Amino acid sequence: MIDLPKPFFVLAPLDDVTDTVFRQMVGSCAAPDLYFTEFVNVDGLQSPGREKLLKKLRFGPQERPLIAQLWGKIPENFYKTAQEIVAMGFDGIDLNFGCPEKSVVKNGCCIGMINNRELTGEIIKAVREGGAPLPISVKTRLGLKEIDYTWHEFLLKQSLNMLTIHGRTAKEMSKVPVHWDSIEHIRQLRDKLSPTTLIVGNGDVLTRQQGVELAKKYELDGIMIGRGVFHDPYVFASSGTGESPWITKSKSEKIALYRKHVQLFAKTWQFGERPLPTLNKFCKIYINGFDGAKEMREELMSAKSTKELLTLLR
Repeated sequence: MIDLPKPFFVLAPLDDVTDTVFRQMVGSCAAPDLYFTEFVNVDGLQSPGREKLLKKLRFGPQERPLIAQLWGKIPENFYKTAQEIVAMGFDGIDLNFGCPEKSVVKNGCCIGMINNRELTGEIIKAVREGGAPLPISVKTRLGLKEIDYTWHEFLLKQSLNMLTIHGRTAKEMSKVPVHWDSIEHIRQLRDKLSPTTLIVGNGDVLTRQQGVELAKKYELDGIMIGRGVFHDPYVFASSGTGESPWITKSKSEKIALYRKHVQLFAKTWQFGERPLPTLNKFCKIYINGFDGAKEMREELMSAKSTKELLTLLR
């Protein structure tokens, strides 16, 4: 099992965002206690389209400890992929039982698994057997249309090492405040059903201090931060004042950090494995909070190559 502080902080899995480049950037600013990969489809990995998905599992030695997050529908493919995850040197395996995307749910995957608990149990068993001795965890939501604590009771009875709860239902997406009281209720269920399972809360945490306060109030083991890192790449920084180093960064320092991101992107994805527009979603993280930032972003986001981007950033 991975040795973690309490509370520990986790960089959330975000599709087409938390690749090896972005994880390295976050780590160079202020490293979380635990990294997650983007979520990777096991059925795709065990198919002719495998090569297109392997890039999601690329990582460097500084991105540790690192959990591979998987999703899919076929237990045999989970078993085979779990074996590969062990061989690749990951520190754990997480099962995505939380993504609320409609087409995915309609196919019975991710949070759609809530309606097929027999298959859910088979998948967890397959990953446990194929992924031994790695710790196994699950990330999920409160339910589909309504909160359904029987789902979390079921998951806790699977003897997971960790259970991460995004405090909304699939129907709610991110449109309502997070139900932290419901996450607390699941933590109470954990205390009764599976005392060794770590409980992590997730949803709209924008600062480390906020995460510390939530973990203390609801007696959680950890806090996962996703979109908060877009507001502050130093969100995981610990300081005595509770303030992030990001608020003191000058215009030139912010531009230099984005230039570093672009350089690392160009070095890592040399063969067109990631389209250039992927960088646009990161631009606002760095090019923000100073006069002329909006105009500068517009110019940068119209660039046609990393070479042109770097020229503009100089």
